Amino acid sequence: MFRNLSPGAVGIKATFGESIQLAKDAGYEGLDLNLGAAKELGPEGVKAAYADAGLRIGGGVPCPQFRQDEKTFRNGMADYPEQVKLAADCGCTRCATWIMPAHDELSFDENFELHAKRLREVATVLNNHGIGFGLEFVGPRTSREGKAHEFIWNMAGMLKLCDAIGTPNMGLLLDCWHWHTSEGTVADIRNLKSNQVVYVHVNDAPEGVAMSDYVDNQRALPGETGVIDIGSFLRALDEIGYDGPVTSEPFSDELRQMSPAEAARVTLGNLNAIWQTAGLA
Repeated sequence: MFRNLSPGAVGIKATFGESIQLAKDAGYEGLDLNLGAAKELGPEGVKAAYADAGLRIGGGVPCPQFRQDEKTFRNGMADYPEQVKLAADCGCTRCATWIMPAHDELSFDENFELHAKRLREVATVLNNHGIGFGLEFVGPRTSREGKAHEFIWNMAGMLKLCDAIGTPNMGLLLDCWHWHTSEGTVADIRNLKSNQVVYVHVNDAPEGVAMSDYVDNQRALPGETGVIDIGSFLRALDEIGYDGPVTSEPFSDELRQMSPAEAARVTLGNLNAIWQTAGLA
């Protein structure tokens, strides 16, 4: 596993060049790809920038809009093979997206069929270029309350969707927040194969909140409160041989108020701390 920076996930607004410098100066091991920059620099320019900074590519392959109407999905798929090829040529091997845990119109079975059909098309394009495709379940009960039809919100359900999609590159975007709020266990992680985890998010949960009352965007920095058992989470990933990016996604107003350099430094400090908590340092 390696400590990875995704600038947008911690409220940093920066160009690709600025992001490279921020990650290098702070001491990260990886940085997510900026596909817009890849179009400007070309694959060789991107590879050179990462190599000069001593960084690995985390994630960054985009996913087309599959949650709306068919026309929107088709428009997104039109140039998708070209985007994926560019990302692959840069050396990026991971794509990840989230799945909404409820729907106001589609029943569970209808929603499952639609996701499997559309995401199979996406996954096939990605698989043709050797790119893993991670799906993230959204755990908090509040994210599905008030909706007409519940959908997938835990690891077991998401693995069933991966199986239904059927391509060999399918796996999870595993977020410790959603693992915790869906009442997942360490055994759930240990039962995975390493290739079933494509990308990892880390964060923490606020203190004094009942499990049923967690709200998805009200989080804390990884290891900040100790509510989420991050040590066991990371150790389990290490035990199964996961070797990909671990990225902070705390939705922190505090980070957004910092300078980009300070936000990058503070975020890495928390990643280093949870590495020590897990005994991985």
